[in-house]
Amino acid sequence: MKHISSRDNPFFKMLVKLSSSAKFRREESLTLLDGAHLLAAYLDSGESPVHILLNASAACNEEITALLARLDSVVVTQLDDKLFAEVSELKTPTGILALIPTIVPVSTTARFALLLEDLQDPGNLGSIVRSAAAAGCDAVFLSSGCADAWSPKVLRAAMGGHFALRIYQQQNLFDVAQQFSGQLFATSLQATQSLYQCQLHGDIAFMVGNEGAGLSDELLALASHKITIPMSGKIESLNAAAAAAICLFEAVRQRAPKQ
Repeated sequence: MKHISSRDNPFFKMLVKLSSSAKFRREESLTLLDGAHLLAAYLDSGESPVHILLNASAACNEEITALLARLDSVVVTQLDDKLFAEVSELKTPTGILALIPTIVPVSTTARFALLLEDLQDPGNLGSIVRSAAAAGCDAVFLSSGCADAWSPKVLRAAMGGHFALRIYQQQNLFDVAQQFSGQLFATSLQATQSLYQCQLHGDIAFMVGNEGAGLSDELLALASHKITIPMSGKIESLNAAAAAAICLFEAVRQRAPKQ
């Protein structure tokens, strides 16, 4: 096992940049998974990391030890605890980080998809990816104004959802919407048609807009259906992640086999 104790180490400097810079992650096509749960989900998807990073306490963690047993051919490096804490964004480091290549999808076809426009909050984006994976979506398309889908914060919030569907970043959503063969459902506060009045069968995609501004007029104009989520309370609107989850699981309910 290698050991790094100096901040001047070039590999350590690269890890710090990966943890903090979306531009650098895109340039290197690499990112970091923080924690045993994310690494287990990644391994279960059939992938293997490039490098494993540990802190001093990792050797005493049974879950981490079990994961390392599945990775006997992967290079492992121990970082001094202070260095590990600089790479991990967590206040209480998990003890294990995995360096992985970001996944660039090949196929662009989709039958059950999400189009996300300018979502800024990493927690919202990660929650939406998690819901999309749980609902059985096959693709999520992100505009260039969205938060980086492969940032550590988004990865943690998605809890492994990245490895269960295809994620397309830096997309021209106008083109994606035009080329989609199925129905496009756009959430809008000005809509009059309820989500629960829609037939959500066949090829469908939900379009969800920015947390404050909503969807652009250009995307709204391409929607097959502009929909609203009925609310009996006095709140004006829902969090973007909550709205996306409600839409996705109404589709799941409608598409489920009849009992």
